[in-house]
Amino acid sequence: MEHEKKDIRRKMQYILNMRPVFNKEALFSDGTEYYRSPSEPKAGDTVTIKFRTQRNNVDSVYLVSGNLRKQMEYSETESGFDYYTVQITVGEAVFRYYFEIRYGSVTCYYNNLGVSMEREERLDFEIYPGFDTPKWAKGAVMYQIYVDRFLNGDPTNDVVTGEYAYIGELSSQVENWSKIPAVMGVREFYGGDLQGIMNKLDYLQDLGVEVIYLNPIFVSPSNHKYDCQDYDYVDPHYGRIVEDCEEGVLCGDDRDNSHAWKYIKRVTNKKNLEASNELFAKLTAEIHRRGMKIILDGVFNHCGSFNKWMDRERIYEKQEGYPKGAYVSADSPYRNFFSFNDPDKWPYNPTYDGWWAHDTLPKLNYEGSRELYDYILHVGQKWVSAPYNVDGWRLDVAADLGHSNEFNHQFWKDFRKAVKEANPNAIILAEHYGNPEGWLKGDEWDTVMNYDAFMEPLTWFLTGMEKHSDEYREDLYGNSDAFIGAMKTHMRALHMSALQIAMNELSNHDHSRFLTRTNHRVGRISYAGAEAASEGVNTAVMREAVAIQMTWPGAPTVYYGDEAGLCGFTDPDNRRSYPWGREDYQMIDFHKAMIRIHRKYEILKTGSLAFLWNDYQGLAYARFSREEQIIVIINNRQEDREVEIPLWQAGISRLGDVKLQRIMVSDKDNFTEQEEEFVASAGILRVLMPGTGVMVLWHKNQNC
Repeated sequence: MEHEKKDIRRKMQYILNMRPVFNKEALFSDGTEYYRSPSEPKAGDTVTIKFRTQRNNVDSVYLVSGNLRKQMEYSETESGFDYYTVQITVGEAVFRYYFEIRYGSVTCYYNNLGVSMEREERLDFEIYPGFDTPKWAKGAVMYQIYVDRFLNGDPTNDVVTGEYAYIGELSSQVENWSKIPAVMGVREFYGGDLQGIMNKLDYLQDLGVEVIYLNPIFVSPSNHKYDCQDYDYVDPHYGRIVEDCEEGVLCGDDRDNSHAWKYIKRVTNKKNLEASNELFAKLTAEIHRRGMKIILDGVFNHCGSFNKWMDRERIYEKQEGYPKGAYVSADSPYRNFFSFNDPDKWPYNPTYDGWWAHDTLPKLNYEGSRELYDYILHVGQKWVSAPYNVDGWRLDVAADLGHSNEFNHQFWKDFRKAVKEANPNAIILAEHYGNPEGWLKGDEWDTVMNYDAFMEPLTWFLTGMEKHSDEYREDLYGNSDAFIGAMKTHMRALHMSALQIAMNELSNHDHSRFLTRTNHRVGRISYAGAEAASEGVNTAVMREAVAIQMTWPGAPTVYYGDEAGLCGFTDPDNRRSYPWGREDYQMIDFHKAMIRIHRKYEILKTGSLAFLWNDYQGLAYARFSREEQIIVIINNRQEDREVEIPLWQAGISRLGDVKLQRIMVSDKDNFTEQEEEFVASAGILRVLMPGTGVMVLWHKNQNC
């Protein structure tokens, strides 16, 4: 009898030993269409949610949401994985959920950051019923243009030297297109305009651009135009000047500021304003004819002191058809558009609230004026409607609008309703630093400029530089663990609908050029000098960054000139003119190649993301579905090295050899799209990676 018991115990132990070790790395689910269908449900929809485990590796999987705890059903096995499904019906409220996985005596949880032994509510998956983002924007390739510096297509509309005074000095016309921007160069103009963009649409289309994002184009005295003068019209210096002052003739009465009368004649003349709007309508129509989109920069937190509502410079005071500005008259219809600190001082230079205390940037007083509130909603609708039909807004300093957080949220709720009513497919994309969760609940913004979950972690990892080139950190340079941790943490705040359309930039008008960051030089043009921005740069590292940009979840956004090898420290040096005739054609060709890859493989727009391998200066990740996989490998070390990449987490079978197609490789000198076959054995790919190199491979499951 005792002998039989020992024999049974031996058999049970043998069975237990045969059971596979619990593989937490195989557990997976996310908010893509491959694991949640429909991925953007409406209230009342039934949603199928899927979860992946290693084959025969768990006892049970539960979906948990509040008091709901529902066991998921095994549905199928594929490529060594089991898939479990469950159906839920969503209501009007946000549906939050996580997974509970049981294996013998082990219980663990799966949430937005992966496997956890304890449940954390803030990491739950979330479904916002009714929140759907424009399909055209998912993974769309965007191109940002700082208009004055792109191309001068119409010299007749150029700002001329001495045309007006702005912040104490006269406007300046730049004769040399290649001139480095002055440190305080807001009043110098290179002549770039809408006609210049029209002239280069063939170039942009050949590059592969799908969406053009323009920095502000409305009437303004600065070259950056973040100090709007008139929200209803495109600046004639960007558009058309059909009626001008005669040469040598003073346009206006004899005043001390008579130099401004040429400007006044140009930007208050309704013929010029209407002609400029008409040109913009033609530009948007041509962009749409080519199958492309266009979005505008909306600066609604503040305007400029030149604004017709304020008129501190008395531009509009004696012009027909313009009421008195709030700075000019206490009886102005725009008096409540601004917060005046001493309203009894009219007309004795009253002071007012300015954004960051800048008196050239009066803060708009939405709480004090319903008329202003409604007018900006009207502006939001106007430009996404006929005849302009713009495809959305990028919102400048969006979280700063208003004087309270509660008010801000209400305004953007109303703004979204107004814009989507006029154009349901318009995108609402906000500039935002920090956690955006509170704004991305389906009733305010669609997404954000992706600083936290793209630009910053990538810059630290590949260059060790801060995005303004103000700091270098050796501890973050090549630190792939920090990169992965930052990406996982910040991507969590962008649920899938917002993540897939987030603006993923390497550079923009507010930060140093990425190529400049590759030289590890801390500096600004004011003390380092312009030449330092180009010294010692590494184009191979730039290619690594572009390859990641074009294979990462979101909308890859190229800042004009980055594709041509343009350098520059932070503002204003990052606003150099496009180097026509001096382009880095290898860099342009690489952008074209990576954009082709991005647009060819749908999985790069909608697929899941998994980190496969990492070490110091090394990283590999996958964009994948059950049908196909894209593998990206980075070796940011100087020397070549062999690496081993486990591919099975991306759904590539470990049962036998699997063939992958290399579709791109870049090294320290060059790149090639020449295809080459690689073989992974038992789910492991061994490959020799070039120094400062990136490789992109593709695989499609044979049984799909």
